[in-house]
Amino acid sequence: MKNTTQYNHARRGFIKTSATLALGLALPSLPPFLSSALAKDAKATKTTTLNNGISIPLVGFGTSRMQGSECQKAVENALEVGYRLIDTAQMYGNESDVGNAINSALKGGKLKRKELFITTKLSSDMSYEETLKATQESLKKLQIDYVDLLLLHRNFPQSVPMYKAMEKLRKEGKIKSLGISNFTPEVYSEFVKKCETLPVLNQMETHIFYQQKPLREVMKSYGTKLEAWSPFANGKNDFFANPTLVSIAKKHGKTPAQIALRFLVEQDIIVIPKTAKKERMIENISIFDFALDSTDREALNALDTNEPLFKWF
Repeated sequence: MKNTTQYNHARRGFIKTSATLALGLALPSLPPFLSSALAKDAKATKTTTLNNGISIPLVGFGTSRMQGSECQKAVENALEVGYRLIDTAQMYGNESDVGNAINSALKGGKLKRKELFITTKLSSDMSYEETLKATQESLKKLQIDYVDLLLLHRNFPQSVPMYKAMEKLRKEGKIKSLGISNFTPEVYSEFVKKCETLPVLNQMETHIFYQQKPLREVMKSYGTKLEAWSPFANGKNDFFANPTLVSIAKKHGKTPAQIALRFLVEQDIIVIPKTAKKERMIENISIFDFALDSTDREALNALDTNEPLFKWF
């Protein structure tokens, strides 16, 4: 209970700080635990380079289980506070909502298309020709001429012909980068042997309790990055009250959520946390003004169980 209370106090302080900045008011002095809770510039999101030379933000915005006006508003807010990587998928049923938010930002002159990194996923098994058609439908819903990254949502029976269709679309300029999602080490190792174009990343369940070390080792030689979905483990195992996270958060004047994300991005793992709350969007992206030390990393590494908490595929 003590750890949970401490975390809630941290969030309340962080929210108050964020709101003060948004209103342009002078900041009150903060206690040490909260003194660096908000990064100096949330928009200064760091990037990493994919194996095709293209840069991708290390922190993106996830949209799973968001639809309609809630999704559109969330993406609009995410873009406003500095997110440039937006992740969606055909199975989320929200590509049109994401597209409306993107279109609003572009037409309003707030952003240029080249500043954004839009990811979507092919979420069902289909043929080569069906893949070409489905991708075009996604582009139409997203209201853009190309996606920065197209993923196979999981390993399908027709993954190879689907990927070959994706390679064709890349050559036509409709996709900038190709990737995969939920490919285990064994599946990944076999799949890359059949690829003309190596996947730039593999989006997987990744968090402090499931750090994907064997997969990262396999992908390293091919230059395939790891992207973490559900980096907070959907709150499972009392995630935000974890004593190790809470202790390290107090040490750095951060929140447990920020420590969890920082631990991943310091290992060059891309993260796509999801939230509908603007203050938490700011919190999640404000992780580039501090660094973990070797003691922190050792303690967080020890939390790895090498077992998934989700088994949907």
